[in-house]
Amino acid sequence: MSELLQSIQENVIFLLQFLAVVIGLFLVAYAAEKYAAKRAKTTERILSTRKIAMIGMFSAIAAILMLFEIPMPFAPGFYKLDFSELPALIAAFAFGPVAGVMVEFCKIVLKLLFKSTSTAFVGELANFAVGCSFLLPASIIYLFNKTKKTAVIGCITGTLCMTVFGTAFNAIYLLPKFAQLYGMPMEALIGMGTAINGAITGITSFVCFAVAPLNLIKGASVSIITLLVYKQLSPILKEAATKAHVRESAYHKAS
Repeated sequence: MSELLQSIQENVIFLLQFLAVVIGLFLVAYAAEKYAAKRAKTTERILSTRKIAMIGMFSAIAAILMLFEIPMPFAPGFYKLDFSELPALIAAFAFGPVAGVMVEFCKIVLKLLFKSTSTAFVGELANFAVGCSFLLPASIIYLFNKTKKTAVIGCITGTLCMTVFGTAFNAIYLLPKFAQLYGMPMEALIGMGTAINGAITGITSFVCFAVAPLNLIKGASVSIITLLVYKQLSPILKEAATKAHVRESAYHKAS
C-alpha cells in the first residue's frame, strides 16, 4: 500500500512539474510578444478570437501528425520521429510565439484523448519542452524582423537549441525520471541503446548517439518543410485572419 501511495505521489509531483514547465514557457513567449508589440507600438491582442481559432486548427493537425511516429535505426524504440512541430512552427511564425506554445500544449492534450500515454507522461513532457526549445528561439527571432533571412536564421538557431537542450534535458532529467516512474534501473535503459549501438556505454554516450541525432534530423526536416511552404501559406493565413478580425470588430461594435 505504501508503495502505491508513493507511486501516486511521484506521478502527481511529476504532473505538477509538467504544468510548471508549460506555464514557464508560455510566460517566455508572452513576454517576447509584449516586448515586440511595445517596440512596434501595436495594440493587437496576443490571444484574439481569430488567433484562438487558428490555434485550434493547427493543434488538431499537430495532434494527428503526432500519432504517426517513425522509428529511428540508431535509437531505442521509445525514441521516434514525428512532424508535429511543423504546424506549431508555422503557427508561431504566422501568429507569434504564444500561438506556437499553445499549439504545442493543445496537441499533447488532444493526443492523450486519442491515445493514452505509454511513458508515464515523460514522453509527452519531452515532446512539449523540447518542441518549445525549437520553436521559441525560431519564432522570437522571426518576430522582430519578418524576412526570409531571419526565418532561416531562426530555424537554424532553433534546431541547434533543440539539439543542445533536448540532449541535456534527457540526460539530466527525462531518462532518470522515466527510470524512476517505471521502476527500471538506468542500466537497463542504457542496455537498450547498447543493443543498437555498441558505442553507447553510459548516459552521456546514450544521449549523444541517440537523442542528439534525432533532434538534429527533426529540427532540420521541420525547418526545411516550413521554409518551403510558409511563403505559400502566409497569404492564405493572413486573409483568413483579416476576415476573422473584421467579423470580430463588427461583433464588438454591434454589441
